Amino acid sequence: MARRYHGSKWDSKREAILKRDEYKCRHCKRYGKVKAATMVHHVKPVDQRPDLYLESRNLISLCGTCHNMMHDRDSDALTATGLEWVQRIWGEE
Repeated sequence: MARRYHGSKWDSKREAILKRDEYKCRHCKRYGKVKAATMVHHVKPVDQRPDLYLESRNLISLCGTCHNMMHDRDSDALTATGLEWVQRIWGEE
């Protein structure tokens, strides 16, 4: 099931996160690459933690390729890469 985020609060937060991350993919940056970020990813998924929907700490800028690496697109569960970001940001799995 595809998620869709709507509304001015999300639009403003999304833009603020992209700006914070200088419109660059944070996952690519870890590996010395520079790629434009086009997505904002919820490190802890909204369906598990809706209270973190607009929490800046829970949001990272990603390119489309890296965003697809964070989720198993069949089950929408976090992949090992997605879980690594949970550990990196929140210190837990």
